[in-house]
Amino acid sequence: MDRLMSSARLMIVSDLDHTMVDHHDTENSSLLRFNALWESAYRHDSLLVFSTGRSPTLYKQLRKEKPMITPDITITSVGTEITYGKSMVPDDGWVQFLNKKWDKNIVLEETSKFPELTPQAETEQRAHKVSFYVKKENAKQVTEALSKVLEQRGLDVKIIYSGGVDLDILAKGAGKGQALAYLLEKFEKEGKLPANTLVCGDSGNDAELFSIPGVYGVMVNNAQEELLQWHAENAKNNPKILHASERCASGIIEAIGHFKLGPNLSPRDVSDIAQEHNVENALPSQEIVNFCLLSEKWRRAEIENSELIIASLKAATHPTGVIILPSGVDHNIREYINILRNVYGDKQGKQFRIWVDNVSATQISPDTWIVKCDKWELDGEDRHACVVTSVLRKDSEWFTLIHVHQTWMEQSGQIKWTM
Repeated sequence: MDRLMSSARLMIVSDLDHTMVDHHDTENSSLLRFNALWESAYRHDSLLVFSTGRSPTLYKQLRKEKPMITPDITITSVGTEITYGKSMVPDDGWVQFLNKKWDKNIVLEETSKFPELTPQAETEQRAHKVSFYVKKENAKQVTEALSKVLEQRGLDVKIIYSGGVDLDILAKGAGKGQALAYLLEKFEKEGKLPANTLVCGDSGNDAELFSIPGVYGVMVNNAQEELLQWHAENAKNNPKILHASERCASGIIEAIGHFKLGPNLSPRDVSDIAQEHNVENALPSQEIVNFCLLSEKWRRAEIENSELIIASLKAATHPTGVIILPSGVDHNIREYINILRNVYGDKQGKQFRIWVDNVSATQISPDTWIVKCDKWELDGEDRHACVVTSVLRKDSEWFTLIHVHQTWMEQSGQIKWTM
């Protein structure tokens, strides 16, 4: 919440499964496109919020499986838990708000009387959420009966059915929409209400997000019938809600462009990444993202094996610049770039990806920036990360790389080569 000193230019609030994350995309292409766009153009002045039905346990598991970047805020367990930053610090005010007219023991007692309900895994049973599986043909009857009996027991609850199988019983004040409304009110009290908010979803438990006044919304192309039906019945003529033509994260990028919320060209969509590497008016964060992406494309042989690329990289580095590898060994940057010649195409046809996370740039003088990020490499099933600190200087219109220092992230294995 304190990362930005003023209002966010854009706040994206996105569901994860089948919205930000495409489980049918084995190359994770759309997710990586979004990551590169966010870290290069938005991280410095905008906010990313993940809003998922997953518990914190399953959310962390997804982060191990997919190349996800770190959000500023995480809303988990269908809007019953709000946490901040990489450490996922809980919002105590939200917990106190949800405690009103909620008693999990009574919910468990009454739901045990419904044989149609099959409890979900223990990790999905949370302080303000009780979750079950129920067949589609039984969902309406069970929901109506449960609502009545729990009301008679003096509880205020919300029952959400989504995905054609998941039934969640929440504290009345919970839900993805209420969690977002709570955050927006909190930002407004602090004088930091985002200039624009874009909500993104694919299923029934995302419908509440689209009901928040003033937000833009995108239903990704692969949105489920339950969300499309809600839209037809409740928001068909709302020009601020888009049914994207693209799937998942690509649909989110499409919406950014459709609503003119900011840049929507991902660095991964630039054909001549070498030319883009040091473009005029680029941000320091964009320079780092492009540098790492160029390394990936070179090793995957997705760009031409050209001495011009080597020359352009050297031209963007200081003659006496130093790179310190995670091992502690240091090299002259220009000499180290020669390694690129030896590794061209060594990952061709393989699942090899590089992405950066948590890019932050601090200007320390009129022409110099310190840029920090976490750099990840995926090589088959192996994943490695290092913390990178770079010093960039802007001479006239172009950035020059002065210094790079890499250290292994804790618990990250070592890799043979890194740039």
